[in-house]
Amino acid sequence: MRLARLGTAVALACAVVACSAPEAAEDSVVTHAYESGTLTIGIRFDQPGLSERTVDGRFVGFDVDVAEFVAGELGVAAGDITWRETTPAQRETDISSGAVDLVVAAYSITEGRKEQVSFAGPYFKTGQDLLVRTSDTGIDGPEALAGRRLCSVTGSTSAAQVKDQFAQSVQLVEYPRNSDCVTALLAGQVDAVTTDAVILAGYVAQNPELLRLVGEHFSTERYGVGLRKGDTDGQAAIATAIEKMIDSGAWRESLERNLGPDYPLPDPPEVTER
Repeated sequence: MRLARLGTAVALACAVVACSAPEAAEDSVVTHAYESGTLTIGIRFDQPGLSERTVDGRFVGFDVDVAEFVAGELGVAAGDITWRETTPAQRETDISSGAVDLVVAAYSITEGRKEQVSFAGPYFKTGQDLLVRTSDTGIDGPEALAGRRLCSVTGSTSAAQVKDQFAQSVQLVEYPRNSDCVTALLAGQVDAVTTDAVILAGYVAQNPELLRLVGEHFSTERYGVGLRKGDTDGQAAIATAIEKMIDSGAWRESLERNLGPDYPLPDPPEVTER
């Protein structure tokens, strides 16, 4: 009798699990998250306010919070996420090779990138800006960079955009990480650093007496969650998760906590990539 009851309980449990299994393609990140209970997510390790590895090994920032919220909606606890550092030069390769399941790394949605990966989002909107030394009052916009040295991250289109559209004689310098560019700026080896304003604001917060934002946005950047191209089930699930984070208030709470009171928070974006 006890064996019969046990068999009935197991059957019921299996039925419940089967009912809760996601309806997604076998190769979707949704299925992978459900079956393995884990995700490998690519982030940046050096972007204050967005995604940063602390001295005690923790990962903090708005991008980290977005990644953890999305993972939670896919059934993966924060403690079961493997964080992997990814850079602008390797994001598409990391996704297509399967080195990561998702990329949440200030990853701007562009038509060129959509030829290689799929995006869900956007979950944030910002614009390209310039970071300069506080003592340098001669740079008030991208046009003032003619003949100057401008630093950006390898694999980014930020500096090239300045050269193509505003200052053809600018001298471009590339480093693997934004933090390398900021170090070069503080050392006087370059005159400005360019990337998205929200990224640069984190470095201003760390060095408020030495660095300043020029404050002129000259592009529109929409951050999305990158995933394997063609994973429509994953794209839809992640888009729904982003909308839930926004509607729940967790989105704004994370921004206020990570970017501080001095950063002007934008309105939540409309999720269009789904």
